[in-house]
Amino acid sequence: MKLRIAIQKSGRLNEDSVKLLKEIGIDFSSPNGKLKAEASNFPLELLFLRDDDIPQYVADGVADIGIVGENVLIEKDKDVKIQNKLGFGKCRLSIAVEKTMQYKNASDLKGKRIATSYPVILRKFLKKKKVKAEVHEISGSVEIAPGIGLSEAICDLVSSGSTLLMNGLKEVEVILKSEAVLISGKGLGKEKKELLTKLLFRIEANKKAKKNKYILLNAPNNKLDKIVSILPGMKSPTVLPLAQKGWSSVHSVLNEDDFWEIIESLKANGAQGILVVPIEKMIV
Repeated sequence: MKLRIAIQKSGRLNEDSVKLLKEIGIDFSSPNGKLKAEASNFPLELLFLRDDDIPQYVADGVADIGIVGENVLIEKDKDVKIQNKLGFGKCRLSIAVEKTMQYKNASDLKGKRIATSYPVILRKFLKKKKVKAEVHEISGSVEIAPGIGLSEAICDLVSSGSTLLMNGLKEVEVILKSEAVLISGKGLGKEKKELLTKLLFRIEANKKAKKNKYILLNAPNNKLDKIVSILPGMKSPTVLPLAQKGWSSVHSVLNEDDFWEIIESLKANGAQGILVVPIEKMIV
């Protein structure tokens, strides 16, 4: 019994999807143009597909699970379940207009032509805002539509915004914030559900590791209680005596979000020789 996972064969999510599978210990050979590959150390078969097709393949049971952007998932509106938000491939689906256009709110789109590759999401947004506009569905190079007279606005994916600037556009509305997600079909049998649970366990361990840092520091014993109280740790910091009398070595784990604030407090309370080490996996 093998679990079949669909990932993007090329494009912005392909590299990160492959990297994730490698990081969680899934070993497989490069497909070299083929659409299938098999893992050598886990019951997993990989299908390399167009991202737009992945929700359909998973909904139909051709693939058991898949990695796809939320933007594609919502646009395709298939009967699948999000199992995990993966934290990469982050972008936003936004409306952009020509720089010279005066824009206050969505009502300024009334009667305008909007070019997009995401007509379903755009129409839902316009309906919610009670705005009647003309939606032009096109594929690829959406940002050039205003420049060639096809539309007055666009609805497209934005990462840095540099492409918009190059085409004389400005971002005015964020419709959707998106990232890569792991999806599954709803008809998985018992054995495949067990394999999926094992895969999700590895993914969560990998995600936790990326969000945390392992730190080691030297602390004067007369400040030890204060320093220990500053450190959260997974349960409590590890404290070991140093060869130098009156000093201890303290080991702990810090969340990336709180890292610099806590480091400053540690230094202010006498901590020295602080070492920061990346965590490869984190099991809690």
